[in-house]
Amino acid sequence: MFVRTNVTPLVPVLLSAVLLTAGCAGQDDAKSRPASPASPTTPHGYVEGATEAAEQQSRLLLGDTGSGNTRVLDLITGKTHETPRRAGVTHLTTDGRFGFFHGADRTHVLDSGAWMVDHGDHVHYYRAKTEEVGELPGGAGTSIRSDKGVTVATAEDGEARAYLRTELEKGALGTPDRLPGAYAGPVVPYAEHLVALVRDGDASADGDAPAKVVVLDRSGKRVAAPESACEDPKGDAVTRRGVVLGCADGALLVREDDGDFTAEKIPYGEDVPRTERAAEFRHRPGSTTLTARAGKDAVWVLDVTERAFKRVETGGPVIAANTAGEGAPLIVLESDGALHGYDMSTGKETAATDRLLKDVPGATGGGTGTPVIEVDRSRAYLNDPAGSRVYEIDYNDNLRVARTFDLDIRPSLMVETGR
Repeated sequence: MFVRTNVTPLVPVLLSAVLLTAGCAGQDDAKSRPASPASPTTPHGYVEGATEAAEQQSRLLLGDTGSGNTRVLDLITGKTHETPRRAGVTHLTTDGRFGFFHGADRTHVLDSGAWMVDHGDHVHYYRAKTEEVGELPGGAGTSIRSDKGVTVATAEDGEARAYLRTELEKGALGTPDRLPGAYAGPVVPYAEHLVALVRDGDASADGDAPAKVVVLDRSGKRVAAPESACEDPKGDAVTRRGVVLGCADGALLVREDDGDFTAEKIPYGEDVPRTERAAEFRHRPGSTTLTARAGKDAVWVLDVTERAFKRVETGGPVIAANTAGEGAPLIVLESDGALHGYDMSTGKETAATDRLLKDVPGATGGGTGTPVIEVDRSRAYLNDPAGSRVYEIDYNDNLRVARTFDLDIRPSLMVETGR
């Protein structure tokens, strides 16, 4: 159930349909997709078993770490759907379509049934039934990264396995390929290759030696090693400008250009204590503006295009932060239970809500049950575990609460799919 307040259309559907049709005109990739059983001529972008839409088909995957109950909230219809209970789950991640419920030693995979395909000059949006896929070995310490070709699960000890995306899309895990060696962080699919960090002599996630970037083909064979050094690697993100890897002195940006890979350092520009370094990046998928907590009372904003970090001081301890990118505010949940908006260029506060969360966890960030802010092209979403609800925020209208979704579980875990 949900309560609507000042609801405005998320996307002008008719205009989107026109743009989508125009963007696809004259294109023919029938050889790379299954044939339609209904017609000898397969429409561009056809996906068997899915319905194509003219607007983003966002869904929220929700988990209650206390009861193990899970739900899927369809943001188009406003309806909530029950999914199997998962006891012992402590973390929830996504690659934009699949949800990964991380437990103690296993990770449950759920196909949310909402995704997008980006062709660069236009985008296809799809919706289908939510389906169970299976369980991957490895729990909360396993990192999972995907692109349209593979999903790579990297364990805490640095061992990595690659699963074919086509198998997951059919509802099965298939047999993964084990990548040779061990890695000092998540293996990230990018530009039809795999970007990873290794250490000489000790390639595991532990060790004191700085890590360096290697580029692998999809079989795990090393094909490039751009000059780089990354001490104490933490955090990663894929942007339109390349892969960002967090390091002790800033970040590494790994880019591909006509088959050549480079690694460029983006420094903090100052000595940053370990407790104030960017350890987990948050951003809108596709955006080149990343956010990360900068200790207790500040947020790092990394502009990948400008190759620059900026520290934004907040009015109180930071619980969660995110942004839609250039032209949008930095959205911060602070310990007062309210959302605050900041101008990323000046660092000045521009908006604030009333107190939304009555029970706010400590400003530790990223822990079990800590609220998160999910952002897409028009809205942001904030989960309120204690209040058993999710807030939809119009960040372009002074953080106006557009809708409130009341739930029958405590949504301590939340990710958005369909973006």
